[in-house]
Amino acid sequence: MDGPGFYGTGKTMYIGAGGWSYFKVPEQDPLTAYAKAFDFVEVNSTFYTHPSLEMVRSWRQKVSDDFMFSVRCHRDLTHKNLLSPTNENCEILARSLRICHELKAEILHIQTPPSFDPDEKLKDIRDLFSSIDLGKVKPGWEIRGWMTQATSDLMRDTGMIHCTDISKEMPSTDSDILYTRLFGHGVHNLYQFDDAELLDIDSKIVGKNIKKAYLTFHGARMYKDAARLKIFRKNGVFPNITQTTGLDSLRSVIEEDAKFPATKQELIEKQGWKVFDLAENKHVHAGVLLETLPDGKYATIEEVLGALKREQTILGHIFHGF
Repeated sequence: MDGPGFYGTGKTMYIGAGGWSYFKVPEQDPLTAYAKAFDFVEVNSTFYTHPSLEMVRSWRQKVSDDFMFSVRCHRDLTHKNLLSPTNENCEILARSLRICHELKAEILHIQTPPSFDPDEKLKDIRDLFSSIDLGKVKPGWEIRGWMTQATSDLMRDTGMIHCTDISKEMPSTDSDILYTRLFGHGVHNLYQFDDAELLDIDSKIVGKNIKKAYLTFHGARMYKDAARLKIFRKNGVFPNITQTTGLDSLRSVIEEDAKFPATKQELIEKQGWKVFDLAENKHVHAGVLLETLPDGKYATIEEVLGALKREQTILGHIFHGF
C-alpha cells in the first residue's frame, strides 16, 4: 500500500525520523533527499536552538505540500524554567507556535527531564497553557519520569497528547492522535529494531482507536528502521539488511566498526544491537548468534566466525527455529 493510510481504514500513519542532518545523499540537500524517502520528520534542532523564521520557511519550501513536520519545543521551557507561567516561557511557546505555523506542523513536542515532578507543578502547567492560544497545534508531552493519575488528568483536560516510546510503554491518556518517539531498548541510542519489534509497533497502532499516528524513529539506525517499516506496510515484507544471509551477513554488520581483540561480552554489548539477515526474510539482532560464542577473547572477525561455525548443533537450531 502506498501513502500514509492505514490499510484502507481511513486512518493515517506518518513514519519518519528525528531530523534529517544525517541523511546523506551525494550532491543533494539533506532535507530535499530525506523528503523523497519519507513523508514526515521531527525537527530536533529546535530543542537546542532558535532558528530564524527565514530558515524555517526555507525548510518548508524544500518539501511537498503533503509533507509533515513536528517541532520540538526549546529545552529552556522545560529544563530551565520548569514549565512555569513566566513571560519567558510564554515567549518560548509563542515562538514555537510560529515555527509550527510556518511548517504546517500540528504537533509541538515538549520533553521534561527525569528529575521533573509534574505533580508539584500542576497549577503552573495549567496556567501556562491556558495563557496562550495553541490554535490547531497539539502539545505532545514526553514525561521522562513518573506518570501519575493527576498528571494524566491534566493532560486530558488541556488536550495534550501523552508521547511515549510505544515499543516500551503505551500512552496513559486516550487521544485520536498518537505521537511516539521510538528509541528501542539500547544504551545511548545504540539500537536497531528487528522484524518482531517493528511488527509489534505496527500492531499496537493499528489496534488503537486513533485517526492519525506519527512515528519518529531515533538512534543509530533510525533511517533504516523507518524505511523498513514503511516498506513492510507497503509490500507486506521486510527488506534485507545486507546483500547476504547467515554468517556472511553477520560479518558485514560487525565489520562496520568492530574493534579487535574483543571478548564475547564486548561483542554482545557493542555489536549485538545491530540487525542482520539470519536467513531470507528473517532479520534478527546480532546478539542472537553472538550469545552462542564460547567465552573468551577473539583477535579477529575470522576467529569469531570460526567459533560460530564450530557450534554447528547450536547454529542449526537457531537457523531453523525461527
